[in-house]
Amino acid sequence: MGNTRKEEVDAKWDACADLTLRRFIYSSLAGAFGGLLLFRSPTSRWASLAFGAGVGIGSAYSHCSPLFNAQNLQDTE
Repeated sequence: MGNTRKEEVDAKWDACADLTLRRFIYSSLAGAFGGLLLFRSPTSRWASLAFGAGVGIGSAYSHCSPLFNAQNLQDTE
């Protein structure tokens, strides 16, 4: 019974790590592409890439956060 709980948590971590990596890469690429199209300054292009990376990490965090918070609520009951 303890292994099932551990496997469930491991599966959540794996899914969240995969989602975070994918969203980070895709949004960084979108930010880099947008920076190439819209900005001439290298600083602005890097800022666009960093903004895209932040959006990707933030969206992954907001998607994964409820999964682990629901687990903590079950532990207190």
